[in-house]
Amino acid sequence: MLSRIQKKFSKRFRALLCNNATGSVPWLGAVAEGEGPGFFTPDDAPWVIHADLATMPGGVRALLLQALHPGSLAGVRDHSRYKDDPLGRLAGTIQWLTVTTFASKESLLKESERIKSMHKNVKGTYTDARSDTKSYSAYHQDLLLWVHIAFTDSFLKSHQAYSSTPIPGGADAYVKLWGESVRLLGLKQRPADATELNDALERFESELVVSDDTKEVIQWIYKAPLPGAAKFVYELLFQAAYLTLDQRHQKMIGIKTLPAWIIQPATRMALSCMKFMLGDNDPLQDAARDRLARWKKSNTSESS
Repeated sequence: MLSRIQKKFSKRFRALLCNNATGSVPWLGAVAEGEGPGFFTPDDAPWVIHADLATMPGGVRALLLQALHPGSLAGVRDHSRYKDDPLGRLAGTIQWLTVTTFASKESLLKESERIKSMHKNVKGTYTDARSDTKSYSAYHQDLLLWVHIAFTDSFLKSHQAYSSTPIPGGADAYVKLWGESVRLLGLKQRPADATELNDALERFESELVVSDDTKEVIQWIYKAPLPGAAKFVYELLFQAAYLTLDQRHQKMIGIKTLPAWIIQPATRMALSCMKFMLGDNDPLQDAARDRLARWKKSNTSESS
């Protein structure tokens, strides 16, 4: 009985996140195929963090943080389908995150080419915090760095706030290793540890601003049009994400939430319940571990 309930919940959960009514993971093959490891193994910090459900508030936090930079905001506003197909955009982001984390190097190269192909026309102009007009592209080094550190800081802070799973090597290991995720996308200089991550975030502070466009996008993130019960879960995850932002960023955005002493334990409990309902079945991790096992067996056979 419990197994049937878990399977039903897992199917609905994946159907929502993968934007696939069948509940299957369209990019499962990309994780299963190929030989050997990718950038990370099950003992590495990015694998451990991204396998945890604390990535859910982390993803929301990253969107909020990115929206504060008018350059990355313009890219979302001008080139993203977030309003017309929010679940499709979410699925695309999850595909990049999971393939980059769990797949082989062969699949990583294919995924990076997919992302670069999608982003090749992402360019335009925006008004910066000093009211000057600037040009942007998805591969401008400063904007690529901003998007990367916003993701990195958000996944890290959310894991630290809402997960009990230790991070192998700590925050420094996560920052350094996850920098590999954008190497194939062309980011040349990446933070090597938590201190460099904080320094990079600090350097962007003078460029962050809340304009009418920012408010519109943030309001959409706040009230994302999700189906059914997902709306109620999302509202909790949004507040959980918001409370992990630095106080200065919360002040800029200006949304009122319930106090942390309510939201934080409620979020931990909700994520624990979701983990229980999903059970032990994780198709992506299972496929990745099976691929690694085949590779190790093959190497053992050859050496003997």
